Amino acid sequence: MTAETTTATPEATGSCCSPGGSCHGGAEDVSLGAYTAVYEVRGMTCGHCEGAVSSEIAELPGVVSVAAVAATGEVTVVSEAPLDESAVRAAIDEAGYELVSQA
Repeated sequence: MTAETTTATPEATGSCCSPGGSCHGGAEDVSLGAYTAVYEVRGMTCGHCEGAVSSEIAELPGVVSVAAVAATGEVTVVSEAPLDESAVRAAIDEAGYELVSQA
């Protein structure tokens, strides 16, 4: 039995990686999220809580990424533009938790 290996260039595969194998090409990289906000959320105790909060916030328009950490109660949100705090509060409330403050 023989194995066949095919080597394709990033251009041929549609990969976002540079020819050097890095996903970060340098100065030409564009940041998808220009704004980062950190919120303090009360009530998160586990991974399920982190997922619930992250899922609700991720549905807000312009959100690029969400990282919730139950151990610290912090939720870091990267977005294309500043988010309306009342929208963030509503999303966190919908998940069943409480927005304490924006750090």
